[in-house]
Amino acid sequence: MESNLPNSDRDFVESLIPQRFPFVMVGEVSDYSENHVVSGFTIKEDNIFVSEGIFQASGLIEHQAQTVALHTGYKYFLLGKESPTGYIGAIKSVEVESLPKVGDQLISEATILNEMMGVTLVEIVTKINETVIAKSQMKTVVK
Repeated sequence: MESNLPNSDRDFVESLIPQRFPFVMVGEVSDYSENHVVSGFTIKEDNIFVSEGIFQASGLIEHQAQTVALHTGYKYFLLGKESPTGYIGAIKSVEVESLPKVGDQLISEATILNEMMGVTLVEIVTKINETVIAKSQMKTVVK
């Protein structure tokens, strides 16, 4: 199941997730498979999670959760269906090595570890220039 990747068209990317401006924390989808997705996001000064030029940990977690939503949304897009709404069901672990700053480009890779009855266990790794800055495991639930 591949499509024309990468895709950084803002309207297309936003159509794949339930969030809307100013709460959108993904800007592109650059790789997709049944159990994997890679997203990108450039941090701008006016982002609601930026404080004194630094993107806060809560923004990183939201970016990672939206990366998972992007996977679900892209899967539904390929099936010709409307993207469902999803929620963070539980955050199993979060490790933040460093906080990014305005202008940094986040690249996050989400790997689906288990999916059953609308609950997805996923591992997400976020990097800037190949340096890992955050890792998490979370469960997401599709409504």
